[in-house]
Amino acid sequence: MHFNAEEIAQEFTKTTEKITKGYEVLHEIEDVELGTTPKELVWSCDKIKMYHYTRDTKAKCAIPVLVSFAMLNRHDVLDLQPDRSLMKKLMEEGLDIYIMDWGYHNKSDRYLTMEDYIDGYMNDAVDFLRKRHKVKKIHKMGICQGGTFSMIYAALYPEKLQSLTTYVAPYDFSTTKCMLYKWTKYIDVDAMVDSMGTIPGEMIDSAFGMLKPSMNVSKYFGLIDSLDDKPKMENFLRMEKWKADLPAIPGEMYRKYIKDLFRDNKLIHGEFELGGRKVNLKNVTMPFLNVYATEDNIIPNDSTKNVMDLIGSKDKKVYAFPGGHIGVFVGGKSQKELAPAVAKFVIEKS
Repeated sequence: MHFNAEEIAQEFTKTTEKITKGYEVLHEIEDVELGTTPKELVWSCDKIKMYHYTRDTKAKCAIPVLVSFAMLNRHDVLDLQPDRSLMKKLMEEGLDIYIMDWGYHNKSDRYLTMEDYIDGYMNDAVDFLRKRHKVKKIHKMGICQGGTFSMIYAALYPEKLQSLTTYVAPYDFSTTKCMLYKWTKYIDVDAMVDSMGTIPGEMIDSAFGMLKPSMNVSKYFGLIDSLDDKPKMENFLRMEKWKADLPAIPGEMYRKYIKDLFRDNKLIHGEFELGGRKVNLKNVTMPFLNVYATEDNIIPNDSTKNVMDLIGSKDKKVYAFPGGHIGVFVGGKSQKELAPAVAKFVIEKS
């Protein structure tokens, strides 16, 4: 391809004007807000909180839904902005939504265990909702690591759940299709936890970044075309703000999560224990909807789908979302197709 000097000069001028305009646009944007859908604090314990998304109309589903996100990132991505909010859309479809907020941990929380989170905080939050709504069971949703925790909870407390829905959750860690699963087989997690106490979120995030290194470069090249478009720039900054908000992970919880699940795959093998009890997936007997992303480069599809033959539920479905891991929460198809399908499933099981 050949460019003459005049074409190069024109392109340089065009790019310079766009960058100048981009600077002006960025100067106009003082800050971007996440999680703007109204919600109220209804329960807390230590640093853990639970919020209720407030609504102006009565929900179609009388049984509440409790959502749990992963601990590495904040749940704000589920309510990124008004037109890209999974939580808002689920509400519009008729669900009564509550969400767990795992909070920000420091070294004083290094000894918190997986038992503390599942048998403690999660179970206490579920019991609070059962009492508040005067119901024996609630609907449970879990996303990514929050989905794994919710599956373990469902196996231990099936009598408390009306249905279970998980999104892009890892269950089977035997697959070799993901470098992240390979790396965890060799890291010295004991040395990490013993020396640091809590695991910095930035350290874990850097591992995710290495799964697709070109992504961090390509997104900035693509940004040049949007520099003079304020709405697009605000969208970009919201996502970047969320990605940079990385809470630390309590060491003892992380030790068990890596060794028992990632390394030894005990949940799938029927060997995983929590609080001295064997976690039997056959006890998961409530209706189950399992959402995976066909282009997921973080959680391999097999890791999510392989749990289907191991659970006890006869009412179980798989939803193949056409997109990537993050697209499940913020993509256009998430709003138009996934959220209505999930809400329909939950309402039908109420």
